[in-house]
Amino acid sequence: MWGKRFSFFAALLILVALGSGWAQEAVQARPSPMAVAAIKYKDAYVKITYSQPQKRGREIFGTLVPYGQVWRLGANEATEITVTKNISLSGFLLKAGTYSMFAIPQKDKWTIIINSELGLWGAYNYNYRLDVLRFDVPVQNTTGAIYEPFTLQFDQRNDAADLLILWDRIKLSIPVKFIN
Repeated sequence: MWGKRFSFFAALLILVALGSGWAQEAVQARPSPMAVAAIKYKDAYVKITYSQPQKRGREIFGTLVPYGQVWRLGANEATEITVTKNISLSGFLLKAGTYSMFAIPQKDKWTIIINSELGLWGAYNYNYRLDVLRFDVPVQNTTGAIYEPFTLQFDQRNDAADLLILWDRIKLSIPVKFIN
């Protein structure tokens, strides 16, 4: 008897949720799905949470992602990096914590920005006064490969790694080192 009542109320709850639009929104796939890139060394880790926009035949750099403007380094919410112990990022000290990541793309180099403000949607309310780090990274060509999804990934070698930024025909490599 309880099983039938539970099933009835569960079905009723689903219908109410569908009617409200909440369940429809929850079920729909995001055009730029969430993704995570992470590495671990001993008792420390680095985790980057971002959204993955797709190329979909579009001209990306200089058009969809304008040169010379702060970009959220992905889609939707601003990309966030969490480090549990101090690391070296492109030779600069990044203390343990959680930060937003942004970039200013140019044709030959990008300025990577680590910012202390969290919970941002895109780069619309980006505040340069809260920057923790800024450094430039040269742009490389992917030598013929085209990356359809915007991708962040680590190439790890024990206590060191390269954070790779890949999209369309570009590649950036940012050295990461765990500090003992």
